[in-house]
Amino acid sequence: MSTLLCFGFGYSARHYVASYGGRYHRVIATMRAAPPTGPLGAQADICRFDGVTACGALAAAIADADAILLSIPPTEHGDPVLSACADALARAPPKGGIVYLSSVGVYGNHDGALVDETTTPRPTSERSRVRLAAETAWRKLGQETGRAVGVLRLAGIYGPGRNALVQVAGGGARAILKTGQVFNRIHVADIAQAIDAALIHHQTEVFNVADDEPSPPQDVLGFAAALLGRPPPPQIPWADAAASLSPLARSFYAENRRVANGRLKTTLAVRLHYPTYREGLRALFAAGEPHAGGEPN
Repeated sequence: MSTLLCFGFGYSARHYVASYGGRYHRVIATMRAAPPTGPLGAQADICRFDGVTACGALAAAIADADAILLSIPPTEHGDPVLSACADALARAPPKGGIVYLSSVGVYGNHDGALVDETTTPRPTSERSRVRLAAETAWRKLGQETGRAVGVLRLAGIYGPGRNALVQVAGGGARAILKTGQVFNRIHVADIAQAIDAALIHHQTEVFNVADDEPSPPQDVLGFAAALLGRPPPPQIPWADAAASLSPLARSFYAENRRVANGRLKTTLAVRLHYPTYREGLRALFAAGEPHAGGEPN
């Protein structure tokens, strides 16, 4: 009987389970609060984890797990799963792979230059520094326990209920113009297939999970508006917009890079369903986006 243990059951983990959970006889997912309603939440047995203490049920789930997916972000105090569960993980038999979901933010700013997995990370924000530290800690645990630990560095995530169509339809979208600024994105369905490939092949490498076309945000919003038959959102120069942005939003615009995804395609043999935002948004629009309410994180 094969068991998948998901530490965290947010947007990406739930979509992975919805697409590939049938590979496992049992799926266990940790959550702090009540489980989600609807078809995604119904596909896992929920185990409470407060991010501090591993209860007996969680320790048993770790021992039983044939595969582990990690999507809980680190805090300023470190990775909560490692802090609470390191002993249980060390005792567990190395039956299967572990995949840690990280971020391309660990690369920091490269002024629009191309980065790949051989590029030395130089994170500039605190959240990216703790991400990189968590990556390192998980890979070290893998080496010490004989467990395959693969790291997936995700670009900007979009998908059902969480995309530029929803932003434009909501009426609050603004196209911020910053010279040369681009972002990579990745559809949640392509994240799901990357997770699956990494777990199946017990990968121990780092992979960028990003689309083929880093693009300016105004291009994506303009394309979404055209699909909806609406005028493009207002364009605001960076100098005028910066002061009104949250510190988190400003930190995103402070970093500019183009993320290469060649290792994803060669080593993991992932063929992107949505190689650019255009295919992704067209498919979402054809499926009826935007839906009222949207998809939570």
